[in-house]
Amino acid sequence: MTHQPKRRTLLAGAAAAAATASLPSFAFAAEPLKVGLIVPMSGPFASTGRQIEAAVKLYQQKHGDSAAGRKIEIVLKDDGGVSPDVTKRIAQELVARDKVRVLAGFGLTPLALAAAPIATQARVPMIVMAAATSIIPQRSPFIVRTGFTLAQVTAPLADWAAKNRIGRVMTFVADYGPGLDAEKVFVKRFGAGGGKVIDSLRVPLRNPDYAPFLARVKDAKPDALFVFVPSGEGAAVLKQFNDRGLAAAGIRLICTGDVLDDDLMTGIGSAANGVVSSHHYSAAHPSADNQAYVRAFMAANKGMRPNFHSVGAYDGMHLLYQALAKTGGDADGAKLLAAMKGLAWNSVRGPVRIDAATRDIVQTVYIRKAQQADGGMFNVEFDQVANFADPGV
Repeated sequence: MTHQPKRRTLLAGAAAAAATASLPSFAFAAEPLKVGLIVPMSGPFASTGRQIEAAVKLYQQKHGDSAAGRKIEIVLKDDGGVSPDVTKRIAQELVARDKVRVLAGFGLTPLALAAAPIATQARVPMIVMAAATSIIPQRSPFIVRTGFTLAQVTAPLADWAAKNRIGRVMTFVADYGPGLDAEKVFVKRFGAGGGKVIDSLRVPLRNPDYAPFLARVKDAKPDALFVFVPSGEGAAVLKQFNDRGLAAAGIRLICTGDVLDDDLMTGIGSAANGVVSSHHYSAAHPSADNQAYVRAFMAANKGMRPNFHSVGAYDGMHLLYQALAKTGGDADGAKLLAAMKGLAWNSVRGPVRIDAATRDIVQTVYIRKAQQADGGMFNVEFDQVANFADPGV
């Protein structure tokens, strides 16, 4: 009899322990949700990584490092930007060793495609903030994109060119997924609008020498040259376009916004003047939200101007925070993914929405002209196509 109270205490303790063990892990605020951020912080595409990292930091400075009572811990990894095998290995290590519950970043398409099977196997959401080939979300049911697609920003420019007395065009794209998407979509849409593409040139992604391609363009004398090269390469294309006399010969350059990356506009300078481009973001976007974003970003990053990759990252963080709010802090991959589908908000770029069926972003695409504004060269918007989804290829 003297042992019964002690026995009851032990049983009660065991029951409490069992009840605690049955609680989902997200109930403990002490356990952070780890996000594996895989971006190129070195190599030829390091500017993309710098922009993404800076935007992620700025979002957490503004909105705190917790969502729904859950601390968000960023685990930054540099994949160098050029080797899919490296990106895949990093993704595997982040999931298996670091126990990340979300993968994010991905500067270029081949790298996102390499990581896609890891997201599927581990059942963790994969937020693609930069890579822009149309097919990416199809490679894993756990992929959600907050950046853009090349097809999405190319189609409105092709339509604009056809309507604005540009008759004969050559296309000039980097020879990998997004470039091939841009080429196909431009040829299709421009042709449907009554224009004629007289030749399509594809330049190497790595260590490109643009001179022989630009010589062919000069000889062919098109009305315009449509260009896509990834962020960081635009300055070289514009410089050679002007140095080799194409502009002087009366050939217009029109391009996607990657070529006129806001981060590089100061360096590109007057070579960009008058160039018409299409994109989903410009640092010159006139909304009050964007003006505040640009000021805060530049103040936090020694004057670096935010570009379109920064906005893909900033909105990627917003998507995660809002999804966690909907799940009450539950980081189960399937639940987070379900919470992300269909989310809509007013981004600094304008209204955006994650299409519930495709898990891709729907947004406004702007037609812009590069010109002097506010003491520098900016892409100033003069037309737009609202609520535009990826048209595919």
